[in-house]
Amino acid sequence: MAQLYYRYSTMNAGKSIELIKVAYNYEERGKRVLVLVPSVDDRYGQGVVTSRIGISREATIINDDTNILKLFMEEHAKEKIDCVLVDECQFLKKHHVQELVEIVDSYETPVLAYGLKNDFRNELFEGSYYMLVYADKIEEIKTICWCGRKATMVARVVDGKIVKTGEQIMIGGNDLYVSLCRKHYNDGRLGE
Repeated sequence: MAQLYYRYSTMNAGKSIELIKVAYNYEERGKRVLVLVPSVDDRYGQGVVTSRIGISREATIINDDTNILKLFMEEHAKEKIDCVLVDECQFLKKHHVQELVEIVDSYETPVLAYGLKNDFRNELFEGSYYMLVYADKIEEIKTICWCGRKATMVARVVDGKIVKTGEQIMIGGNDLYVSLCRKHYNDGRLGE
């Protein structure tokens, strides 16, 4: 029975490399995957899933108004899709998540969505919220803070200091964000 999986973590935990690995495993067995990435994530160019370690693969771009179910049905009609993979799912809208649910429930196709859970202000993203509501399986991908504890927070760093106000979405990597444990997120320490 197909399920909707939400695999979340802070930054630098290997979410994108995990997605690329899953896609590779399906394709190696002759299966077809549909890989999706929101257009807002343009750090490495649009239409590409890229891991910080340098491995990447092409993906279909989705915008705020994209109907993922319709896109899936069109591609599925050409050739059966065995799995849908979504990178940066925190940027999805409510309707996107509901469309993913319909793919799982009506087409018995597993959907694995990877993304952040909370933003730099420790608030849920829209996509994260609805993934928590609708996912059949919720799995944490772990990474660590500089102190060695489990990192659960994403801190935005500007001029060497943690900031907790501003626009929710500001695309960046290690130049702008760092994963921290709750203690160091709250006390603002970025290292010893």
